Amino acid sequence: MTAFLLRLFINTVGVVVASAILSQADLFAVDDLVAAIVLALILGVLNATIRPILTLLTLPFHLLTFGLFALVVNAVILWVAALLVPPVHIGGFAGAFLAALIVAVVSAVASRIIR
Repeated sequence: MTAFLLRLFINTVGVVVASAILSQADLFAVDDLVAAIVLALILGVLNATIRPILTLLTLPFHLLTFGLFALVVNAVILWVAALLVPPVHIGGFAGAFLAALIVAVVSAVASRIIR
């Protein structure tokens, strides 16, 4: 349970950081903290359920791009999650891609610091 709450907190921080950086360019914006928490929760569920399926279906692209296609999969999952949370606004695929990149970087850095 503690690991789940920690992962939820890290994802929420990533979403808030992405919103702070990208909201000025109208690429990605989250209206409030509750929406960021709900988005992080939905991202966690989608990453646990749908991401493995998408990764398997897009395996040739992952192999051709040496794993960089995972960012595209993350962007698609973020876009789907944002559709489920109305206070989240994404300005096209570029916004979803950049937001997914920022969330991934924040998550990786935070995970590295904590361990």
